[in-house]
Amino acid sequence: MEFLVQQVVNGLTLGSVYALIAIGYSMVYGILKLLNFAHGEVYMVGAFIGYGVLTAAGGPDALVIPVWLVIVLMFAAAMLGSGLLGVVIERFAYRPLRGAPRIAPLITAVGVGFFLQNTVLMLFGARIRNYDTPRLIGFDVGISAGPLRISLVRILVIVLALVLTLLLTYLVSRTKLGKAMQATAHDPEAASMMGIDVDRIIAVTFFVGSVMAGAAGVMIGLVFSRVYHFMGFVAGLKGFTAAVVGGIGSIPGALLGGLFIGFAESFSAAYVSSRFQDLIVFGILVLVMLLRPQGLLGSPAVQRA
Repeated sequence: MEFLVQQVVNGLTLGSVYALIAIGYSMVYGILKLLNFAHGEVYMVGAFIGYGVLTAAGGPDALVIPVWLVIVLMFAAAMLGSGLLGVVIERFAYRPLRGAPRIAPLITAVGVGFFLQNTVLMLFGARIRNYDTPRLIGFDVGISAGPLRISLVRILVIVLALVLTLLLTYLVSRTKLGKAMQATAHDPEAASMMGIDVDRIIAVTFFVGSVMAGAAGVMIGLVFSRVYHFMGFVAGLKGFTAAVVGGIGSIPGALLGGLFIGFAESFSAAYVSSRFQDLIVFGILVLVMLLRPQGLLGSPAVQRA
């Protein structure tokens, strides 16, 4: 029972991170019908920004400010930095190609991902950085009740991911900015004629989606400690898988898909083999594309006459 409960905790933790990455894919696809395959590298940059803040604060063993403030600053800097990076990518890589055939921005997205990955490699090297979370927060801080063993950092990741998803859902469904996003996603030309600044709305969408990826980068650094230049590639693919499984373009679908993929990865590694966990996860993607292409919460595409 204790082993089973631990896998549930692991699944919730991984699923929360994948959900935040999937939200970025869903938002950009919903408004531009673009698969932003550079999104995983934005997540990676967020993890490095968080590590930079931790290092600037003295590192886990010699903090010059309280731990809680360090963690807040890590999230704030990573989310802001990743958000601004997303805006820059949209402005210089995607906006000039907005009227081009759909394959052109797709290839550009792959190129931007490799550019970011190799830029970080060139600037910081291939050495793996370590958040060293146990020394930062403590080895035994968390909840221990019966078979449940969950650390404080995992609680933080799960709760923060849920809060960010709820806030984003409110932003999109209840605010004037969210209505403008929905209008732009539905018909950019009509939205422009109604006085909506389409370029601004698209830039804001990239900013918000990248903010979520930056938060996910710090989360994964706190949970697993390891930060390196190649970490965004597989995580980005799994975030994309989560978005497709949940229904790409749907924020609740991204959350559901992220949790589904998180549980699939956790339980396959625990009860089958860690060697096959990626095979199982991407096998789920293939099955969903064959059996329900619109995803769990997505709607079938409507073809205009």
